[in-house]
Amino acid sequence: MISWKNLDTLASFQELAKKDKVCLKDVMSGEAGAKRVKAYQMPMAEGMTYCYAAKAVDENVLDGLKKLADEAQLLEKYAALYNGEVINTGEKRLVLHQLTRGQLGDAVIKDGVNKRDFYLAQQKKIEEFANDVHSGKITNGAGEKFTTVVQIGIGGSDLGPRAIYLALENWAKQTGNFNMEAKFISNVDPDDAAAVLAGIDVAHSLFVLVSKSGTTLETLTNESFVKDALKNAGLDASKHMVAVTSETSPLATSSDYLRAFFMDDYIGGRFSSTSAVGGAILSLAYTPEVFARFLEGAAAEDKLAANADLKKNPALLDALIGVYERNVLGFPATALLPYSQALSRFPAHLQQADMESNGKSVNRFGEPVNYPTGPVLFGEPGTNGQHSFYQLLHQGTDIVPLQFIGFKESQLGVDVNIQGSTSQKKLCANVVAQIMAFACGKDNEDNNKKFAGNRPSSIIIGEKLTPETMGALLSHYENKIMFQGFLWNVNSFDQEGVQLGKVLAKKVLAHETDGALKEFSDMFEI
Repeated sequence: MISWKNLDTLASFQELAKKDKVCLKDVMSGEAGAKRVKAYQMPMAEGMTYCYAAKAVDENVLDGLKKLADEAQLLEKYAALYNGEVINTGEKRLVLHQLTRGQLGDAVIKDGVNKRDFYLAQQKKIEEFANDVHSGKITNGAGEKFTTVVQIGIGGSDLGPRAIYLALENWAKQTGNFNMEAKFISNVDPDDAAAVLAGIDVAHSLFVLVSKSGTTLETLTNESFVKDALKNAGLDASKHMVAVTSETSPLATSSDYLRAFFMDDYIGGRFSSTSAVGGAILSLAYTPEVFARFLEGAAAEDKLAANADLKKNPALLDALIGVYERNVLGFPATALLPYSQALSRFPAHLQQADMESNGKSVNRFGEPVNYPTGPVLFGEPGTNGQHSFYQLLHQGTDIVPLQFIGFKESQLGVDVNIQGSTSQKKLCANVVAQIMAFACGKDNEDNNKKFAGNRPSSIIIGEKLTPETMGALLSHYENKIMFQGFLWNVNSFDQEGVQLGKVLAKKVLAHETDGALKEFSDMFEI
């Protein structure tokens, strides 16, 4: 029997808070540090490694985290999720994004439909469509091939697919898997759509409109923008657009689209990259096989998240350490620092996935919680970030836990040897140096040059960023977010905080305003 309890009511959490704290400077220095790095790492899917040696934990703390995971029934709750229980209590919905990439448990039947079969059917429809576009069976009105695909969506309909497209772009070009350039229109700011449309050949462009409800204001506004551009070019918009939506939305049966591919209410936008939301554009830009490989990596990491052995379950351990840092050590933020330019937008995607999921101040039952929940998450690729906000990370008054990602090899394999090493070696040297600099710091009589150290970090290391490793990375962080939400006893799968601004914006546009809202509206002459 699963029990949902607040974190601060768990006996194991009270015990964990009393455990002796670890001094990173001590445990990471000298030979002890070398032994620790070897001991505190574990394999992830697709040949990657999760290393937590530079986190402020030891065997005593790890034992406490294991007890916390057991008392909070984290693995049981994960099993309940993938077996189709109603985990999204706010909206009374199942949570099935893992089912888009594999069957972890029992068959999930909802409304008489096998949901795994439903998702596979959509993937098959996308595969056939993408292959027909690539072969020239489906063309524009002049019988010419499409060369560009543009996704129109916002939030989860943009951030995840955009991050993954950028992550695999160089790899796809290097390996012969690149078929169409992809662009993205998300912001309702007209400069966003105008800039994208000005930079493409609309006559050879295919547009993917993504809106589960079919009513998203920003997305429909940008669709009108695109339709006007197509009309002005003398083109039939219905021959240039496909929709990704729900079967019950007004877009599902509209003649305005070449095809409609379906998602459902059981996949939240921020978790939708492995559904048709990511599948359509990634299959068109690259190939359906590339998307399938991406799903395989995610599925492999999902399986690890069900492992009962804490030291063989990287997502669970990462989640537990994060809660320990947030609720015992009192750290308010987390920095995600990929040492890979290809992952330039991955922090932005995870910022939404994490902060929209666990940025809650009430528990699953609508009762206020008395402890911090989700941290502020931010990040940029290294080494750019080193010349930006690392100053605060090294010497600021707040300690910010760090999550590094790095790869031994570059995607394109093009490099230069200068001053005795290649650019890739310099990149890798920087990330390992930062781990040690943050952990151990440096003493100096001049306080301006003193580094306190004891800044905790973890790192995920892979050979090369590929579709499989990208899928595994995505799954790792999605499952980390899920486990942390379970620990904080919040509903990680709704987003009521997104709604209030939308409601007020509609009032502004309808001129139904008074007080300060009217004064602000008048300042913009709305």
